[in-house]
Amino acid sequence: MKGIKVKVPATSANLGAGFDTLGLALDLYNEFIVEESDKLEIQTNPKMPEFENPDKNLFVKVLKATCEYLGNEFHGVKVKQNINIPVSRGLGSSATAIVGAIAAGFAANKKELTDEDFFNIAYKFEPHPDNLLPALKGNLITACINEGKTYYNKIDFPEEIKAVVVIPDFELSTEEARKVLPKQIPLKDGIFNVQRVSLFISALCSKKYDLLKVAMDDRFHEPYRKKLIPGFDEVIKAGLNNGALGASLSGAGSTIIALSLENFDNIGRAMIEVFEKQGIKAQYKVLSVDKEGTKVEIIE
Repeated sequence: MKGIKVKVPATSANLGAGFDTLGLALDLYNEFIVEESDKLEIQTNPKMPEFENPDKNLFVKVLKATCEYLGNEFHGVKVKQNINIPVSRGLGSSATAIVGAIAAGFAANKKELTDEDFFNIAYKFEPHPDNLLPALKGNLITACINEGKTYYNKIDFPEEIKAVVVIPDFELSTEEARKVLPKQIPLKDGIFNVQRVSLFISALCSKKYDLLKVAMDDRFHEPYRKKLIPGFDEVIKAGLNNGALGASLSGAGSTIIALSLENFDNIGRAMIEVFEKQGIKAQYKVLSVDKEGTKVEIIE
């Protein structure tokens, strides 16, 4: 075996009302190529000097932890990271590093990765299954943790719906986005979200897509986080006015995701125009749902 190549999809968590509950895998990928070496070498493409520092490289940290979990000493490795998912934009870039490293470590040791093994390692770095599991398993995932055990279900997302992700040119760390959240919410807001996340899942299952506009409303996190994103309400409105079924913050942001059956480019352009009026550059991508999750390839 010469090495291992791991391809991990982007994720969009929450999808409106499903705060810390729902996550969707998208066909935008980070790729990690790992080869044996006596020393630690890190290459990034495009070049990101911060990630080439082992102390700041999440993939390397998790790979080391995985080797130790499997009872092996970590000597060194040559890692090449092909980074296509924007960093700190709410598209699961950190989840790809965690999931990719665990998958690579188990493949290198010719061990089968169980859910229990995965959570034991992954939760040391990020305790959010709604972000991690779509990257590992693909598709739409709903997840929760109860008394230390993770429960999840994979839902087949309709192939005809595409995601228009609008990515503004500024980072928003999950830590920063968590700080603005209140410690408590009113009962009426809790009811509001339970109603809408239930409606969201049932609308997808019954293909009643006209319900998604209401179902993607949120009162848990977006009212607080939108203050960090200039023009947020107007961007959402521009997406809906141009044919989006529903729209919301992607993860902790700063990306905004719109779901649609058509008019993808019109939706993306309209949302970008609103950001530009705020003096913010942005780009959009039209993405399909990734149904398979992480793929591991042995390089001979």
